[in-house]
Amino acid sequence: MSDPANRLRGEAELMVGGERIVLRPTFAALVAAEEELGSLFDLVERAAGGRLLLSEIVTLFWHVVRDRPEHLTRDQLGEAMIKLGLAGVTPALKILLRQILSGSDSR
Repeated sequence: MSDPANRLRGEAELMVGGERIVLRPTFAALVAAEEELGSLFDLVERAAGGRLLLSEIVTLFWHVVRDRPEHLTRDQLGEAMIKLGLAGVTPALKILLRQILSGSDSR
């Protein structure tokens, strides 16, 4: 199992199939997400307005998974998110969105 999420770095975590998945929004990961999703500022605005699509959340999470297990597919991540429900996914999403907006001190 990987090290736990470091909130000072803007990391969050989810449980996927009984395994902890750490989400770390690095510059490279956010650029990759932005290439697929479009502007991250627009993404944050849609989230604030309650208009963020499930597919957008899955895509964002997919790109920021730290040390992604080889066996994990994007569909499996999406299915795990459905099992968690919006209430289970929202805390991690909030951490990532806050990181996108404010950055971190990289400890």
